[in-house]
Formats: sequence, structure tokens, C-alpha cells
Amino acid sequence: MSQQSPNGQTPTPVSGVDDGAHRRLRPRPLVQPPVDPAYASAFGRPDGVSGAFATRDVPVPQVQSAPPPPESLVTAFGRQGSSELLQRPPQPMGEPDPDIDPVFWGDKPAGDPWRDPASGAVIGPPAVGEDPPREAEKKQDPGPQLSVPELIFGRRVKPTALALLTAVALLVGAAGGLVGWLIGRAGNPLTDSTVTLAEVEQGKERPAGSISDIAKRVTPSVVSIEFKGANVAGVGSGVVIEAGGYILTNDHVVAPAAQDSSAKLSAVFTDGTRAQARVVGRDPKTDLAVIKVEVTNPTVLQFGNSDELQVGDSVIAIGSPLQLSNTVTEGIVSALHRPVTAAGENGGPQVTYDAIQTDAAINPGNSGGALVDSRGALVGINSSIRTETGGSVGLGFAISGNQARKISQELIRSGQVKHADMNVNVKSVSAETSEGAQVQNVPAGGAAAAAGIQEGDVITKVGNRMVRNAAELVVAVREHEIGQTVQVVLARQGRELKLDVTLKSD
Repeated sequence: MSQQSPNGQTPTPVSGVDDGAHRRLRPRPLVQPPVDPAYASAFGRPDGVSGAFATRDVPVPQVQSAPPPPESLVTAFGRQGSSELLQRPPQPMGEPDPDIDPVFWGDKPAGDPWRDPASGAVIGPPAVGEDPPREAEKKQDPGPQLSVPELIFGRRVKPTALALLTAVALLVGAAGGLVGWLIGRAGNPLTDSTVTLAEVEQGKERPAGSISDIAKRVTPSVVSIEFKGANVAGVGSGVVIEAGGYILTNDHVVAPAAQDSSAKLSAVFTDGTRAQARVVGRDPKTDLAVIKVEVTNPTVLQFGNSDELQVGDSVIAIGSPLQLSNTVTEGIVSALHRPVTAAGENGGPQVTYDAIQTDAAINPGNSGGALVDSRGALVGINSSIRTETGGSVGLGFAISGNQARKISQELIRSGQVKHADMNVNVKSVSAETSEGAQVQNVPAGGAAAAAGIQEGDVITKVGNRMVRNAAELVVAVREHEIGQTVQVVLARQGRELKLDVTLKSD
């Protein structure tokens, strides 16, 4: 290629590309790797041929074909005894040879879809068809079935065969039963069906005065007291003390029912008899109350003399603790003349009574139940417990039977009860040399004011009973009758004084 320069001179032709400065660069040398002689002889141009095709006068050497396959491969994969090719040559024009199958490119498609290029590409049935059913496998119609009547009475089976079948069935059943019996006997080597335990002929001896004898006689006279209303419900205990149906119990047992007009009060006896109860009278200051039921010939529990009790005597508590009716527990008298004070019901007056302390198990629900001695006589009404856990810890208290008898009799007669009172306010005090009830206030017109008792006096004794605290002063005064004159010992400014006090009603 030549190019005319601006000055009319013809530059020297240069092969290559422009380097950006109007100069031509020579092409880079081509790197030609060496050619394998074997490939060159097989694929190279023959001698004398410079283009893509050789002229007719140039002889073209024959390319040596691949060597014949080994004999082992020919034997394994070659045709054996046939020279037929997979692709047959076109048939000559004219009548087709009937011995030759039509080719797949003929006018009529071949019967084999694998040789028909126009057949649809779908999944068809398996190449191997189902064999026709054999004669032996053809289903045969079942014969006629025999019913039980036909079998027995239809003479379809011989009598001897039927009898033999029956005998075989009975024999099989007997053998099965025998085998089951033997397996049952030998199944557990620790059991023995022939064992019979010995039984004591004579019952246990229960002498008169035993706990079981006392419980049997006393339990029918102790009842469960139930109350249920719109807002209240509970269970306590009670003791039948009179044949007319009068029952002695605690005031805190019947107080919720008495204060709620919708509540119904009922008594349940040990034989299951349930009777509606009505409140006869209440004494909140001593926590005692009497109710009445309409029953016929109830079992009555008689009072004993609680003043005859001594510490260590056996006692039995009967009631319905935790709604478990007819519960009997046994213990001893732990202490006597134990003053007990408790808050009144719903802001009522303070409860104070002279109690018998016992270690017989008493729990909520025992309230109002019986505490009886070794003869079965009523010596106390179970009322409260001292506990830090809510359950019985062996510190139970019962109102003394003598005090309960006196108050219940007054309630049955008049429906109310009055107590002897000094009409004085006191508190418990304790000094190095003495202890007692210190007077805090002396209302005018009361028994204490009339006797000359002054504020600051410490009362240490009322009648024959020592006074060590305020609660003991209350129970000591209530042991006496209204209007009775009793001697009171007190300490005033270091001196001991004895005054006669005529008790009045509270």
C-alpha cells in the first residue's frame, strides 16, 4: 500500500498500525508452536498443494485408516453369522419385495413406533405384553354352600361324619380348657389358690371404761352443726344436753348464722338424721350458745364435775374437726384453771373463760364438741387451740363443764345470762415481788367504787383464787353470784389491803 505525502513525495510503504504519531509499526512476530509430525502427515497439505483444494493433476496420498479391531472385540460385539446392515439401501423402483419389511421412510409408517420418526413422543404400555391366562389359573365358580340346618337335617353329610366332627370339636375344647387351667396354675409360682387364712374366733375384749366403750356410748350425743347462707358457711360441733333437743355449742359456731338472716342452721346426728336448728340463746362473753332441734328421743350426755379433775387425768375429745364427723381423740389434762382471752365476733365483747388445757388433738371444727372424762361424763366444751401453724400442736382449751352447765341452764330458762362484775378496768402487771391486775379506772356507781377501790391498786386475790393478770380477775369474779360479797386482796402504795366487795351485774 502507498500513500501520497503533502509535499508530493511518495513515502515508503510500511505494514503495521498507527502508533498515534503518524508512524507505522511493524506487526509483532507470530509465535508458532511446533507441529507434531504425525498430525502434519495426517492433516497437512500434500506436496505441491498451496491452497484449499488440490488440482486434478496433483496426486493425493491415501490416508491410512485405523487398524482393524482386536479379535476379542469382534467376537464380543460383532455380528455373528449375519451380514445384514442396520440401514438398508433404498428399494428399487417397481414392485417391492414381499420378503423385505417396509422401511421407516416409506409411504406407510412401520408397525414399530421406534422405527417411525413421525410417531408421538408419549409413554406407552410396556414392550412385553401380558401372557394369556392359563387354563389352570382360570377362576372356577364356587360350589353351593351348606347352611347349618342343611348340614344337620338335610342329609348332605353322613351322620357318622357329623358325629365324628362333633366329637373332635368337644375334644379340642376340653384339651384347650385343660391347657389353660394348667397354665393358670403354673403361671405365677407365688400364688396358691388353696390357701385359706386363719380367722380369730373370739373378738377383742373391750372392758367397760375403755376408750372404745366410752366412744361408743358418747358419740351418738355429739352432733355436727352446719350453717350455710348467701355469704357464710361453716361446720362445728355440739352436744345434746337435754332430751327436749337442746344442744350446747360455742357462740362463735352459731354467730355467723345468727347474724345472717339468709343462713340456715342444722344439726346432723351420727345416724345421718338432719334437723333444722334454732338459736335459743347466746353468751358472747363466755363463747357459749344453746340451739334447739325437733327430734325424738335423742341421746343425752350428762355433765360431770369438772372441779374434780386433776392434771394428768385421761380425757377424750369428740367432734367434727375439718368436717370429719364422729372423730375421737384421746389425751390428758395438761393444766387447770387456765384463763383464756380472745377477741369477740365482729367487734363484740371480749371472750374470757376459765379453761381446761389438754393435749388431746383439737382442730378447727372441734369447737363446741365434748370433752369427757374416763367415765364418759361431760367435763368441758372444746373451744380453742394455741398454735403457730394453724393445726393442733397439743395445746387445746375447753370451757370447764361446771361453768358451761351454769350458763347453758340460764340460757335455756331465760334466753340470756348475766355475770357478776366489779365494774372496774384493769391491766396485767408484774413486779419483782408480786403480779396481778392493776386498776386503771373506777367508774362511779360500780361495785369497786362502793368498796373503796382506787386507781393504781393492784388486785392479787379474789375470794380463794389468786389473781395474776387481768383475765384471771374476770374469771375469778364470774365464779361468784350477782349480789354476793367477796373479799378482795390488793396492794396500795406498798401496803396490802383487804376489802369486801359486793358484786353487781354486768
